[in-house]
Amino acid sequence: MRGKTRVENSGGIQASLAGRYALALFELARETKALDSVAASLATLKSALAESAELKALTQSPLVGREAAAKAVAAVSVSLKLDDLTARTLGVLAHNRRLSQLHNVIRAYETLLSAHKGETRAEVTSAFPLSKTQVTALAKQLKARTGRDVAIDDSVDPAIMGGLIVKMGSQMIDGSLRTRLNSLAQAMKG
Repeated sequence: MRGKTRVENSGGIQASLAGRYALALFELARETKALDSVAASLATLKSALAESAELKALTQSPLVGREAAAKAVAAVSVSLKLDDLTARTLGVLAHNRRLSQLHNVIRAYETLLSAHKGETRAEVTSAFPLSKTQVTALAKQLKARTGRDVAIDDSVDPAIMGGLIVKMGSQMIDGSLRTRLNSLAQAMKG
């Protein structure tokens, strides 16, 4: 490690296949002082995966061959203006037929980066998209509760009807309307 300490991770990131790719990417990014540019590229890629059915299909389909996948991710890297390290990692994932692990690689990298920065990660699910103001206010409330800066990964699930579900490590706060209604239904059954 050339005298540098390895990032400690309590989530067993190294144990998973995606975690090993994320850790390799993280260590290369740290050595080349590209942690933030890789994080920005991965955020762009994460958004593209959420918005593009074609890109998601490319990463999930076992029918796409190595060469076709490599060419496709190279084109995606150029069109999304991804940094070189992220683009090369995509190429490795395509060559090794591991593009299906891309979402998990991104999540594991985000976890490693948060640990490196001394942050806690929180997965927040809401019924409707949260505004930047709401995300900032929620991060402040969670920081007051945990005593650490909190990086928020927000997602939308209309099935929860309203409220929020917040997961931080092994802790979960379920303030969703669906859960409240289910609790009320159970109480009414007696």
